[in-house]
Amino acid sequence: MTAVHVVVPDGIDDPGRPSGGNAYDRRVCRGLAAIGWSVHEHSVQGSWPWPDAAARADLTGVIAHMPDGAVVLIDGLIASSVPQVLVPEAGRLSLVVLVHMPLGEAVPDARTEERAVLSAAVAVVTTSTWTRRWLLDRYTLSPARVHVAEPGVDAAEIARGTATGGELLCVAAVTPGKGHDVLLAALAAIMDQSWRCVCVGTLTLDPGFVERLGRQARDGGIADRVRFAGPRTGADLDVAYAAADALVLATRAETYGMVVTEALARGLPVVATTVGGVPEALGRGADGSRPGLLVPPGDREALAAALRCWLSDTVLRQRFRKVARERRVTLPGWSATAVQISRILAEVS
Repeated sequence: MTAVHVVVPDGIDDPGRPSGGNAYDRRVCRGLAAIGWSVHEHSVQGSWPWPDAAARADLTGVIAHMPDGAVVLIDGLIASSVPQVLVPEAGRLSLVVLVHMPLGEAVPDARTEERAVLSAAVAVVTTSTWTRRWLLDRYTLSPARVHVAEPGVDAAEIARGTATGGELLCVAAVTPGKGHDVLLAALAAIMDQSWRCVCVGTLTLDPGFVERLGRQARDGGIADRVRFAGPRTGADLDVAYAAADALVLATRAETYGMVVTEALARGLPVVATTVGGVPEALGRGADGSRPGLLVPPGDREALAAALRCWLSDTVLRQRFRKVARERRVTLPGWSATAVQISRILAEVS
């Protein structure tokens, strides 16, 4: 093998700000090192993807000190907004951009910058087939240069669940994009059912939204049945999954949905939205059926109806649990992710 320089946002190991992208970056760095790569990690300061002058200067310095011909794997959260830094260096470096969430999907005005960076890269790595297709549909990129390295998942004990199925878990940073407002509206519509919901995720990214959710829960009469537990990682997150009957994800945008496969690794069915790569992550059981229910994003009535089905139908719950356990054994591990990225890097080195 050879050396790879990995450029990541500062704070990817901060337990107060867990995210799927951060977890992916960390596991890839470890996985590449484990199979023989010499991994040189560079963290850059700043509020990415919207860096200030100091953050751009930090990245410029990091890139400038890399040796000619170096293979550079750079997180798309950083890369997509700074063509002025990266494009001039593309002639001497082998730039590989890791796209977790296309910046241009969330902010169409940013597509010009993102297109320039991805066009200059020797390879692009996406975390789902959906993301790869999105990039190829909107940017002039060679399909041979755009790859998929699906996130892995750690093996876990099967969650026992409860007889009523009423222990619901949402794992997502508490921001408007994750749809907690839609989730609370759906839960308020099924107050006649027996349920409790724990929302695990960072509470500091949008304090105003968190405050509005508190008012929404009180106004909807469900404040005593919904708990915002803050971020959880490691053993604490394992405990949350172990106590749950189902994962609920009302997200408005998602390129894959690592929490979906984390739930499935524990045999937990999933009620989620049809956005992005979520159906891909959810997958299917042996007979082709889903291990859960999918509803349109932003549709509180459809989400409420799906949750009512889950809570009121014992046979349905048993079937979804069976399919979730079938899907569990087909999930790839993180070593497979590292091997796939290793192949891509080896091709461009």
